[in-house]
This record gives sequence, structure tokens and C-alpha cells, in this order.
Amino acid sequence: MNAPHTPAPHTPAPHTPAPHTPVTPAAGVGQRIGTALGAGVQRATASALGPYQTAVVRIGFSATWLLFLLREFPHRQELYGPDGPWSWNLAQQLISDNGAFTALMWSDGQGWFECVYAVAVLSALLLMLGWRTRTMSVLFMIGVLSLQNRSVFMGDGGDNVIHLMSIYLVFTRCGQVWSLDARRAARAREGLPGEDRAGPVLWWVVGLALSALTFTGKASVGWLLLFWGLWAVQGVWWYVNRRDPYGDPRLLCDVVANLAHNAALLIVMVEACLIYATAGWYKIQGSRWQDGTAVYYPLHLDYFSPWPALGELLTTFGPMVMLVTYGTVVVQVAFPFTVFNRRVKNVLLVFMMIEHTFIAVMLGLPFFSLAMIAADAVFLPTPFLRFVGDRVARAAGRVLPARTGGVPVLPGQRPATEGVESSAART
Repeated sequence: MNAPHTPAPHTPAPHTPAPHTPVTPAAGVGQRIGTALGAGVQRATASALGPYQTAVVRIGFSATWLLFLLREFPHRQELYGPDGPWSWNLAQQLISDNGAFTALMWSDGQGWFECVYAVAVLSALLLMLGWRTRTMSVLFMIGVLSLQNRSVFMGDGGDNVIHLMSIYLVFTRCGQVWSLDARRAARAREGLPGEDRAGPVLWWVVGLALSALTFTGKASVGWLLLFWGLWAVQGVWWYVNRRDPYGDPRLLCDVVANLAHNAALLIVMVEACLIYATAGWYKIQGSRWQDGTAVYYPLHLDYFSPWPALGELLTTFGPMVMLVTYGTVVVQVAFPFTVFNRRVKNVLLVFMMIEHTFIAVMLGLPFFSLAMIAADAVFLPTPFLRFVGDRVARAAGRVLPARTGGVPVLPGQRPATEGVESSAART
């Protein structure tokens, strides 16, 4: 009889691992670079960065220009008008050579000059308050360029900064916070009654003015294309918001607007760094800055000494003069290299703002100092700006309790559905 068959034990086949492709260092670096670029593109297109910094720049430069125009109102004829030493004919010859823009060259009449000056004052005030910031930023730029290019020899250095920043502000979304535009957007989100009639009326008025300017041929083709382009973009923006505020066309408009805003904000930062870098390196080449006596001399010039006794007192101590001289050079040269180190940058910002306050008081250059402080504000940290905004709101609530009904809340940043992401950029 045969024995029962016992099957042989099953031995599993040995596991052969799948072939592994090693990751080379170059591939890892490329992957990290691609991830960083993707994150950067997402950040630059998804939101308008630095809403509080942009708002401070808007308020600072418009307030500086407004205060300057109001202070010089009794002397406006001598500075930019028909009674100035730089006559209308001389200005016309210069404009024909350099191609600069100024509305004051469209007519040499007294009435036209007063109209341009009034528009400059009104646009600065409304831009500071944040009313129709897209339109007011363009009118603000026109007012600045018209007056400054009319008499190019008037100014103290701060006019150059305002000149540049007025152009950059046109491309920013500077009304995201601390503006009447943000307040109007907040009321619309809460469903409060009220229809926007001022916007379309203002758009049509500007269109009629541009049509008259085009047919008269007063402005060059380049400036007309810029103005008509901005006017058309605003019309498209209104139409897209009205037709489909949550659709793909609105999203595309947001992406384009965010890119323009972030690029302009970056240019403002680079411009501020270049101002300090060039000023610091030019000072290094001067013999008076090298021996530590440069600060002594402007404090003893009659033209730059509103307080002669105070200037004399500060310059009696030689080591203090040397310390201020060398400290000014060090801060200006070092600042562009510290913008990526938050703590060091904030310390240098404090020193630079103190320096400009000193220049405003001791040298009698308040508007130059205000312009530079407004440019420096683009580097201020967001938590600090929000802290200051809250304190200002509380102070306003105590001063005007009857109208505000208590402590007011400043208009917050508009969400993505209103054209701006809610996340704030950190500087």
C-alpha cells in the first residue's frame, strides 16, 4: 500500500525590489527652485501684497504734496504761474526739448493756471482720504507733473521723490485699507442700501475730458494712449464686476491688477534703496564726510538755519558732530543690504526717520523730510502699522464719539471677491 502523498513545503520566491532611480543633487536643486518659483508666482498673482504699506505711502505722499501746495498758495504765481522767473515761453522751449508732461503748457492764461492748481489740491486731498483711488491717483500724478515740470528749478530734493512716486502710485491698489473705497466695499458686503452712482458719472466726465484733449491735440500721442488705456481698463473693471463678480473674467482682472500692483510696490522699494545707496556712496567720496565735519557746515548756513542758536549749540561739541556725520553715512550705505533682515532693517528705519526729523527741524526742509519718511514707510512691518491704525481709530472714537457711536473700526482689507486677497504681506 502506498504511503499518503505529503506536499513539499512552499518556499516563497525571493522579493526583487523595483529598480530605484537615484536623485542627483542637481535634480534636487532644480526641484526646489521650481517649487520656490511656483510659490512666488502664486503669491504675486493671488493677492496685492503690502496693503498697509501701500496705504501709508499713498497717505504720506498725498499729504506731503497737499501741505506743500497749501503753504505755497500765496506764492503760487511766483513758483509755477505767469509771475514766475521761469516764464511760460522758457518752459515751452524746455518742454519741447525734453518731452516732459505738463498741463500748464496747454494755455498761458491765468484762469487755466488756477484751475490746474485747484485740481492738484483737490486730487491730493481725495487721494489721501482714499476716495476713488484709481481715478484720483491719475489726477494726482497729472497735478504733480504739471506743476513740477512747469518750473523745474523749484524744489528741495523732496519734489523728485514725489515726482517718481506719483507715477508709481497709479499702478498700485492703494485703497485696499484705510480709505473711503474700503469703507464703501465693506458696506456693500454687509448688504447696506446704496448704489454706486458717483463712479460711472466720474468715468463719463473723465471720458469727455479725454475726448476734448484728444481733439485739441494738446497732449502727445504717448500720454494720450496712457490716459485712454487707464480709462478703458476702469470701464472693463466696472463691467466685469457688474456682470459676473465671481467668474473667470473677474479672476483674470484680479491677476493682472495684482501683478501690476506688486511690480509697482517692488519698484518703490528698489527706488528707496537706490536713493539711500547713491547718497551714501557719494558722501563717502567727499573729504568733509571723510574727516567727520560735513554736518557742521549746513548748520551754519543762513539759508538752512531756521534756528541759528540751536545749530550753534549742537555743533559746539566736536565728537557729536563727528558721530552724526559718520552715522549718517553708515546708515545710508548699510540700509539696502539689510532689507532682508527684519530686525536690523527696523532698527535702521528708526534711525533714518530720526535723521529726517532732524533735517526737517534743523535745516528747515520739512517737505523733503516728509517725502523721505513716506518712502521709508514702505518697509515698515505690518503688525506695527496695524497697531498704529488701531490706536488712531480709538483716538478718533474718543474725539468724535457722537458721530462714530463709540470706537470706530477702520475699513479692513477687501477680500478676494472685491479684488484683493485678505492675507497681508509681511515686510
